[in-house]
Amino acid sequence: MGNEYTEYFADMKALVLDANGLSVHDVPPPECPAGHVRVRLHAAALNHRDVYITEGKYAKIVYPSILGSDGCGVVTESPVAPSLLGKRVIIDPSMTWDGDDRAQGAGFTVLGMPTQGTLAAEICVPMDHIHEAPSHLSDTQAAALPLAGVTAWRATMHQGALEAGQTVLITGIGGGVALAALQFAVAAGARVLVSSTSDVKIARAIELGAAKGFNITHDGWSKAAGAEGPVDLVVDSVGGEYINDYTNIVRPGGRIVVYGASRGVVPSLNIHRVFWKQIHLIGSTMGTSKNFADMLTFVTKHNIVPVVDSEFTLDEAPSAFERMKQAQQFGKIVVRCS
Repeated sequence: MGNEYTEYFADMKALVLDANGLSVHDVPPPECPAGHVRVRLHAAALNHRDVYITEGKYAKIVYPSILGSDGCGVVTESPVAPSLLGKRVIIDPSMTWDGDDRAQGAGFTVLGMPTQGTLAAEICVPMDHIHEAPSHLSDTQAAALPLAGVTAWRATMHQGALEAGQTVLITGIGGGVALAALQFAVAAGARVLVSSTSDVKIARAIELGAAKGFNITHDGWSKAAGAEGPVDLVVDSVGGEYINDYTNIVRPGGRIVVYGASRGVVPSLNIHRVFWKQIHLIGSTMGTSKNFADMLTFVTKHNIVPVVDSEFTLDEAPSAFERMKQAQQFGKIVVRCS
């Protein structure tokens, strides 16, 4: 649609993705169907999902679209629940779970493509997907919580069943989900090991409560991690050839929970080690509405503050995407919407 935005739209500022890339436009405010509320967004946060969509690495991409799955703002329209007006809220981004607790259904979607996302001045979302923002968090911190928080919670505490006193290895430290998993695990009383390609990120993770870290570019890292055992749980977003390392590291009967695969497919899984050690290999994606509510309760109880890497204005949002592509961030990249 290109230049048609400036000719037709004149109501609400948003970061728009079309076939030519990302740019900020004035667009019409969204219409709120029955059962939805309008939220004036104060801040939104980026996820790798947003970057993958801009690179065409996502199914059923629709142009033009407004990305963004994380948001914090104030309810400005709520016909079905007037008591929500003026409340500062965050949004549960797991839409239409449509399945039982074990896995999402075929109709599952994530906020922000194909539906309008949070990188805009306003958004309309189903009433049952908004929650009061934890009072101890700023708008920026609250916006950094939803997608990373619910993904980390389900992977670590629900699927991974982490308990106090256990040892967990969290890989890819520095990303928003991995850092949330670190914070949840520390607060739950677990011993936390981390891995990364960056010594700087490992050092910062130790400041947040990790007991020890391992640089996966160093020879012998997995043997050193295994020597810290027994490792009860691995929470992984890396995948690729490192899965076999985890089968060495985790104790017999231990769990490996995978919520991402930044290194791609596993070239050759050592299936013999999986069955001989009776390892539980578990997948995890986003989370249910109960997972989200449980995560919020835990965050509030333990005064957990999401790690924010940097802030950008909405006009600077394309630069925020570039920073995420560089993979140098430690924590969430947040965009101020108003």
